[in-house]
Amino acid sequence: MAAAAGTETVVALVGNPNVGKSTVFNALTNLRQHTGNWPGKTVETARGAYTYHERRYILVDLPGAYSLHPASAEEEVTRDYLLSGEADVTLVVADATCLERNLALVLQILEVSWPVVLCVNLLDEAEKKHIAVDLPVLERELGCPVVGAAARGGRGLDQVKQALEDAALRSAPKPESTLMAHVCGDCQECRTLAAMSRASVIMESAVKADADASVRRDRALDRVLAGKAGVPVMLLLLAGVLWLTMVGANVPSELLSRWLFGLQEPLRGVFQALGAPWWLEGALVDGVYRTVAWVVSVMLPPMAIFFPLFTLLEDAGYLPRVAFNLDHFFRKAGAHGRQSLTMCMGLGCNACGVMGCRIIQSPRERLIAILTNAFIPCNGRLPTLTALIAMFFVTGSGLWDSLASAALLMGCIVLAVAMTLWASRFLAGTFLKGEPSSFSLELPPYRAPQVGQVLVRSILDRTLFVLGRAVMVAAPAGLLIWIAANVTLGGESILVRLAGFLQPLGALMGLDGFILLAFLLGFPANEIVVPCMLMGYLSAGSLTDYSGLAELHGLLAAHGWTAATAVCVLVFTLFHFPCGTTCFTIWKETRSAKWTALAVLLPTAVGMALCMLIHLACLALQ
Repeated sequence: MAAAAGTETVVALVGNPNVGKSTVFNALTNLRQHTGNWPGKTVETARGAYTYHERRYILVDLPGAYSLHPASAEEEVTRDYLLSGEADVTLVVADATCLERNLALVLQILEVSWPVVLCVNLLDEAEKKHIAVDLPVLERELGCPVVGAAARGGRGLDQVKQALEDAALRSAPKPESTLMAHVCGDCQECRTLAAMSRASVIMESAVKADADASVRRDRALDRVLAGKAGVPVMLLLLAGVLWLTMVGANVPSELLSRWLFGLQEPLRGVFQALGAPWWLEGALVDGVYRTVAWVVSVMLPPMAIFFPLFTLLEDAGYLPRVAFNLDHFFRKAGAHGRQSLTMCMGLGCNACGVMGCRIIQSPRERLIAILTNAFIPCNGRLPTLTALIAMFFVTGSGLWDSLASAALLMGCIVLAVAMTLWASRFLAGTFLKGEPSSFSLELPPYRAPQVGQVLVRSILDRTLFVLGRAVMVAAPAGLLIWIAANVTLGGESILVRLAGFLQPLGALMGLDGFILLAFLLGFPANEIVVPCMLMGYLSAGSLTDYSGLAELHGLLAAHGWTAATAVCVLVFTLFHFPCGTTCFTIWKETRSAKWTALAVLLPTAVGMALCMLIHLACLALQ
């Protein structure tokens, strides 16, 4: 029934995953919701509004669905909303490059909703693939308004708005269903088959395609990216992304560090001018501000590079190929193939990787992915790994040394992936028993990524969001670090006493008390582990920097470090408890102290056990 004049119109936005539904939503409402080029990206409803001809439209972006006979929580949300009758108009977005599959959903929606407007999106991609969609024929066959669009370029959006207005104010009567004639009673299987059969008939009359031209490019690319060479190519691309991240972050990180730490003394001068006591000045300037400045200067540049690169691969359609390549391994581990995507996201930030687990429909498998994401080293741990490799294992600076360092770093990441699979298998066989759910992955077409939108969204949605959470954790932690370094008990600082308490355990792991304490103090952010270590070794009252790797190597060697120590530190850097931001995110996603504690204990136990084994092996070889 059409909405009454003078009132708001609620529009339900529906469609298969990966048809550009969220792009249409963003373009119509000017809300910058993140869009992703893999199926199942939108897992929650989102609302936005726009005004057209002095009428207000409320757009509800529903989770992607393949059918109204739900096989997942997302499809159930979409079906229930459409059946609730809350929407005045339903806008269905379809992909012009693979219209037949989309039409099956359109036909099901026409059975339960009216008025309906169909937006055939991605016409620009269809034209590149020599696919021609006859929109008037499609409209005649379906009996509902049909509008063509290429939402990423803004094409057809005005026509979509006009069609929605016409449907809201002047909707034609609902056409008589031709689908129910082929259905025996209330059989869902028959309904689905009837929809697919009818969709095939409509395709024959409304779509003309040069089949060879439409798939030639994608098939050629998939022979490389999703074939036998898929895994090696994936590793090379990952190595390239990591190399660009680490090398590209050096200069901006140094500049940002100089600027932020340059403000430390003026800030101290403000406190002195105000007559603040020394302890308040030290706690806030040398503790809180210095720690936050350190986290921001080390954390922001790598994330600002990694996340855009990661999102470009996502937007181009490559990440579903990663899931395809790794699906077999994760299914063997009792987990979900999409966990490979969240695992890759964890390389940028484990907190983002944990949030990305929302794309996994099964609660059990989503929880496995959440609990094991910290096995993958994030950007905060990569600088420590790189420094250890450069100081103790590959000390040259030539081309071959650089390649050897990169190979060792990739070896560390491959080890982390292997342990992620092991941990997933362990959880699937113990705390989270169950069979892997069916995983139907549609490989989307390759597309030219929207570079401008990718840069804006990756920085705002991921980088700054995670950085904000990190600062929230780092500020109080900085205060505690300063107190531990400056408050004495019996003539020794709390820091020294804690290191002494941890010394026996550290020695058992091939480390020492100050190293273990540095990891604990680095809980707010992995980036401050090495500065905390130096603070302990030098008995400093605040986080301590170093001028270069040569100076750092000399200082560590002077405090008893050997190559065996470096191996143990490298392993514990790979496998230890997630940072405070990630722990907070795990709790937000699970709302469970039990699962958050397990996410902390599992990688820590693995790291401690491996360090003890390495230490015992080194002792046996001496």
